[in-house]
Amino acid sequence: MMQPSLLRGVMALLLVVLSIPTQAIATVSPRIASGLGAGAGNRLDQEAALAASRGVIGHAPGDYPFRDRQERIVRLSGYRGKPLLVNFIYTGCFRVCPNSSRALHSAIVAMRDRFGSDQFNVISIGFDQPTDSPQALRSFAAQQRIDDRNWEFLSPRREDVAALARDFGFRYVPTPLGFDHTLQVSILDRDGVIRRQVLGDTFAADSLGEPLKQMLAGLPVGDAGSWSDLLDRVRILCSVYDPVTGRYRVDYGIYFEIAGGATFILAMLWFALSEWFAQRATRRAVSG
Repeated sequence: MMQPSLLRGVMALLLVVLSIPTQAIATVSPRIASGLGAGAGNRLDQEAALAASRGVIGHAPGDYPFRDRQERIVRLSGYRGKPLLVNFIYTGCFRVCPNSSRALHSAIVAMRDRFGSDQFNVISIGFDQPTDSPQALRSFAAQQRIDDRNWEFLSPRREDVAALARDFGFRYVPTPLGFDHTLQVSILDRDGVIRRQVLGDTFAADSLGEPLKQMLAGLPVGDAGSWSDLLDRVRILCSVYDPVTGRYRVDYGIYFEIAGGATFILAMLWFALSEWFAQRATRRAVSG
């Protein structure tokens, strides 16, 4: 006869196994059950998802309202003025969203160490509405140990989810275990225009940092910037990704190239001025 303790253990394991499908199905909101990007067998159409992601590059998403983790109303336009990284998650995800969020967090830490903590912003959008409430997103961020003052988790209105996803080229399909969805980070410039889509679930600092570095180092047309701005952009431009450490470091070779170029220009200028003064002296001697 089975021991009582062993019997209780078997019953507990059976209850856990039987509860998984019900719990997973409960995470799918019926209000967005139609999804975007369904392929054969109610799975994400990978080619269509990739085309949708690339198709929005060069476009600015609409100015949608959101609730942040403190229930405050914010809009996408409030993040303009700095580059912005945007990804989509759902809090009922058991593995993929937590893993990709932690990978993104590691990349963000590496980029902030090199580029500065206030150079760019990050937002994660909970697309499973109304499940992804501000409270649920607050718990999700705490579970992933993400406590970055320039990284916010936002809850959109239920009726905006489909249009919001289309604007960002984001595709999702409900499944019995949650959602099959695009894994991407959209990189927006200071004007709110999508400039790069980084796809995958293991976001490395270089895949995100290189396009971000270009944005931070570039000067707007017609704006020369201050001397401190120029030095800051040179500092960012001289950052290179080290795959061994997974972080950015200073590439002093670029400084030597800049110094060499400046020395060459000064030498040519000195040579030109010397020639001009010599020719002027010769003309005076001949006319005298």
